[in-house]
Amino acid sequence: MLVVAACGSDDNSSSSTPAAGTATSTPAAKKIKVGLVTDIGGLNDRSFNQLANAGLEKAKTDLGIEGRVLTSKSNSDYVPNLSSLAQQKEDLVIGVGFLMADAMNTVAKKFPDTKFAIIDVDATTLKDKPTNVTGLLFKEQQAGYLVGYMAGLWAKDNNADTVSSVGGQKIPPVDHYIAGFQAGAKAANPGIKTLNGYSQDFVDQAKCKEIALDQISKGSKVVFQVAGQCGLGALDAAKEKGAQGIGVDADQGYLGDHIMTSAEKKVDVAVETAIKAAQDGSIKGGTDTTFDLTNDGVGYGKPNAEGAKYEAQVKEVADKIKSGAIADIPDTVK
Repeated sequence: MLVVAACGSDDNSSSSTPAAGTATSTPAAKKIKVGLVTDIGGLNDRSFNQLANAGLEKAKTDLGIEGRVLTSKSNSDYVPNLSSLAQQKEDLVIGVGFLMADAMNTVAKKFPDTKFAIIDVDATTLKDKPTNVTGLLFKEQQAGYLVGYMAGLWAKDNNADTVSSVGGQKIPPVDHYIAGFQAGAKAANPGIKTLNGYSQDFVDQAKCKEIALDQISKGSKVVFQVAGQCGLGALDAAKEKGAQGIGVDADQGYLGDHIMTSAEKKVDVAVETAIKAAQDGSIKGGTDTTFDLTNDGVGYGKPNAEGAKYEAQVKEVADKIKSGAIADIPDTVK
């Protein structure tokens, strides 16, 4: 938590002369170098990796840091990319995504004097327990619950009995979203049926589109994509068949009027938060920072005309989650 103090003065005190040796200006923030390694989705995934890069770019502007990005084309790029940045003496190296966990463990152990942060990985679960890695975690199930609740309300009013989700791989961050989505939909509409499938891919849009088309053929009227760039294909299927789509990570309403809303995961906020902590020396390796509704780390995007009808109810649910009145939202898919 950051606390900003403002100091004011009256006209008389403002004209006084500073005592000898008193600083008259705030010291410039330490200029650090930060490296970011993307997951295989790349910077054009329009969600996860793109948000991470946006956080880095914002830190350049807000904090005056130097930043660079290395793009991973495959899983085999993770170790070389992370190692390259560590060898170049970056002050902080950030890995984007759960799939990079093993590579992060390997490289952090090899470069114990470098500070690392990794999105979607609990630092305490890394194999060798490196003390120079900070985990940046999210309660995606909260965002999933909110968009699922909206979907359930819409389905009830539109005689739809099924909603669905398309995940990339069955990994914790993906399943957190999906489990929350299913729970939220059922809380709003107890009779709703939920379908779910995994593309085993975060890039190939055709794979996600095929799964979504199959779900729509089985009655789904709302499709939630949780598959990065691949998931854009699922949203395209929704548009093609006149169904509602729900985006992920970033607000994907720009894709068209068929996007009911998006489950937001503010990776950009997490990246800039980690960079600021590295800059001021407060970052702590071997620990995690968690982002949720209470610190605006997750949420939902601007709804379309259909979703807007239920926004007041969804906001009420969000307030109940924040207060603890709604708790124990599931984060595993059965």
